[in-house]
Amino acid sequence: MVAIQTSDSDTAASDARFSAEVREWLAENLSGEFRELRGLGGPGREHEAFDERLAWDRHLAAAGWTCLGWPKEYGGREATVRQQVIFHEEYAKANAPARVSHMGEELLGPTVLAFGTRAQKDRFLPGIRDVTELWCQGYSEPGAGSDLAAVSTAAHLDGDEWSINGQKIWTSLAHVADWCFVVARTEKGSTRHKGLSYLLVPMKQPGIEVRPIIQLTGTSEFNEVFFDDARTAADLVVGTPGDGWRIAMGTLTFERGVSTLGQQIRFARELADIEDLARRTGAADDPLVADRIDRAWVGLRVLRAHALRTMEGSGVDDGGQASVAKLLWANWHRGLGELAMAVLGPAGLLAGSDDQGDLNEWQRLYLFTRADTIYGGSNEVQRNIISERVLGLPREARP
Repeated sequence: MVAIQTSDSDTAASDARFSAEVREWLAENLSGEFRELRGLGGPGREHEAFDERLAWDRHLAAAGWTCLGWPKEYGGREATVRQQVIFHEEYAKANAPARVSHMGEELLGPTVLAFGTRAQKDRFLPGIRDVTELWCQGYSEPGAGSDLAAVSTAAHLDGDEWSINGQKIWTSLAHVADWCFVVARTEKGSTRHKGLSYLLVPMKQPGIEVRPIIQLTGTSEFNEVFFDDARTAADLVVGTPGDGWRIAMGTLTFERGVSTLGQQIRFARELADIEDLARRTGAADDPLVADRIDRAWVGLRVLRAHALRTMEGSGVDDGGQASVAKLLWANWHRGLGELAMAVLGPAGLLAGSDDQGDLNEWQRLYLFTRADTIYGGSNEVQRNIISERVLGLPREARP
């Protein structure tokens, strides 16, 4: 349970009961057909038991364990931030499978709740809550990278529909998604943050082509997405046309919300396994390796302290907290992959060194975490956001 100090004994008791309820439900339900799903999925491993994990997500939904913080009107529990943190941490401690509905539940859903029309809420929130519609995120582009303000995918109104043309890249799970939230330029001649709109676009249509990107790990959860006169209804713009930058920034803030506490539990499990590996291989006797393990432990505590410190203010934030959080965890996790390779030593250079004739878990960790500081907003872009918007430093020169 989250160690949050409180003087309210009733709140503390309520949180303790909620924690026990979550823990007991997970213990009872991660059995039978779902027993073998423990620990499966997640970044770099989204190919693992996808259909079975989708069934698990729907099982969670049927029991009321999705969208906990949402209003009851839209199927949520109106859980407090503390209770949401408790759920995500207990979920991670149970080694429950990675969710396939993350994009909808943690990103698009809160965005529609905060900025969407009543009609948009009624149309999309039930499908997210029940995990009957999956979402992907159309942000990054080949010519813009993580610089969202440089997107060139364009959309214009054609009668009662938006016509969309352009390309997105690094689109996680686009190959299984039903819908995509797309940032597109809807004002001809506009530049940077102006003239962008946040569109909700159906993926299953002739105007969209999805091409997989093969990763270093040999798997493919990222994709290129091509829009060739793709269509979506005129009223499926969140906020107002031209206000897409503000909406997109809201989504990024929600992305780095309470679920990051669960992410840190998984990080802690990886670190503990690396410590165990270091003891078994004798690498822990190397003072340099031992020092790196200690530093990793301290870094993980810093991640947790920062997350808890900012959690109560987890609404839309232009103050750079989301960028700070992304820099902290991405660099820490990439460093953990490098630590794993240091512990493995020369044996880590040999692919096919496990019983499956494939990369072992530490090699996969090392290779995939090279992307941690790129996807979701590269380190360079996050530092620019912090320097310009928080510290007030001069803007970086741009073409």
